[in-house]
Amino acid sequence: MNRLIINIISLFCVLLLLEACDKTGNFPGAQVNPHIAIYDLRSFYKDADYSLTVESMLGANGITGIVVSDHSGQNLPAGLLMVQDKMRLNELRGIAVNIGTDATKYVPGDSVTVDLAGGVLTRVDGILQVTGLDGSIVTKIASDRPIAVNRVPSSYILADPDKYESTELVIVKGGFDPIPNPTDTYSGDRLVNDGFGNFVLHTEPNASFANDPLPGMANFFGVVAYNKDNSGNFKPHLRIRRPEDITVLSSSIIRSPIVISGYIGDVQGTDLDGEYMQFLATEDIDFSVTPFSVVTHNTSSGYQPTGVPLKGWATGGRRSYKFDLTSGTVNKGEYFYVGNSSKLVNGVGSASIAHGKWIVSRVTGSIPGDGIGDVSTDLFLNATSAFTDAIAVFEGTTVDAYSVPIDVIVTGYNGAILNIAQEAGLRIANTDWYDIINPVTLQEQPFYKQGANTIYLTRKGAGYFYKLGGEYNVRLGRWVKARMDRAMLLSLQSTLEELETEFPLADGTSEGWLPTKAVE
Repeated sequence: MNRLIINIISLFCVLLLLEACDKTGNFPGAQVNPHIAIYDLRSFYKDADYSLTVESMLGANGITGIVVSDHSGQNLPAGLLMVQDKMRLNELRGIAVNIGTDATKYVPGDSVTVDLAGGVLTRVDGILQVTGLDGSIVTKIASDRPIAVNRVPSSYILADPDKYESTELVIVKGGFDPIPNPTDTYSGDRLVNDGFGNFVLHTEPNASFANDPLPGMANFFGVVAYNKDNSGNFKPHLRIRRPEDITVLSSSIIRSPIVISGYIGDVQGTDLDGEYMQFLATEDIDFSVTPFSVVTHNTSSGYQPTGVPLKGWATGGRRSYKFDLTSGTVNKGEYFYVGNSSKLVNGVGSASIAHGKWIVSRVTGSIPGDGIGDVSTDLFLNATSAFTDAIAVFEGTTVDAYSVPIDVIVTGYNGAILNIAQEAGLRIANTDWYDIINPVTLQEQPFYKQGANTIYLTRKGAGYFYKLGGEYNVRLGRWVKARMDRAMLLSLQSTLEELETEFPLADGTSEGWLPTKAVE
């Protein structure tokens, strides 16, 4: 009986609810938001002109957002007011509205509403925009509204330019290819690489900064526009809007003669004397003339000294271990190895890789490091713990708490590794992964785990060789394709060739294990 009464009451409530609704299913007094999300507005366009009315915009009459266009530098397509918002799914989207010369009245940070009813959504010169309107449709609400920094790798833009149209973005650590001469300027099309791909930076000849000299490396803020290739297809490029869009990071190129290309820190066979590291030479090196050193570090709480490494890479004990590279030669583009004396690919019982180029090979379990490090059978941590292992390369053989390496790779994130107040930790280099000065905020961050220096390899377990991939351009002195977090599971029969050449996956797909390359 109680259940019957509850069901009757529930049915009565539903009927009352339905009675309160109008015939369209809306509650009396409900109003449609007069501003449609730009994400939704862009979705209306299906490769054909789309007339904008209140009905076709689902009851809205326009948009609201933050202006990102700036015509003061004379480098944007004329007449376009570019506005962005994140009203739908927190997804940033932008739209261009052609309002003629009135577009020059607005600058980045202006908050505006734009009435679009009566306009037409179409593509002009590749850019999705609203046409057929004038400046009277824009109402300015406020000025100097903050615009969050939107760092976008160039490869993302090339893969989906529609997603980034008419939004403010920044390409970080962009370097020109070829390296600029002192007389080279911005005018025209310039090829920029940010470590993720090559992207065109376009500057109109009458732009206010067209004749400014090119820097060695910079951050470039701007918006996406298009030009046609030889086949008539629209290709995206970046247009900086004004001189303030350029943040110069460097006016010189610093090359790294050696980069870290792989290592194995936990072999399948018996772990004694099994660890080794792989490096790639980016120039010819005679180590007897130009010595280098390699230092490993781990954060095992069972090794002395415990706690944050107060002396950084020079901490010593069982925490860090140094190999001096003072003899032998290596050619540009050649891989070489440092580590175990047995020269086996995957521990005791595995295949020999002694025919590789070994610069230093020793039994670390009975021979201490070269000035840094006690004897140790485990330079790196085993299993799948998240504690930090790291490798660094230094010019010369002197390493102390203030030494800055020329390359660094880190595995794992946890452990006592950084104390900013004490200025203690592992110093990093300017690489594809790390920056001594944050390229966006320009704040100093010289240590791993400080600021944006948080990238690390994920430890996979026994038998995995970390084959990093990536491309280091010797001519440009920088990474043009960043190294990746990839680990190749070795067998006891694995070969040196698997470490140094492309090794396809078992299913034959193209996503094989690629070696780090030195390219021109």
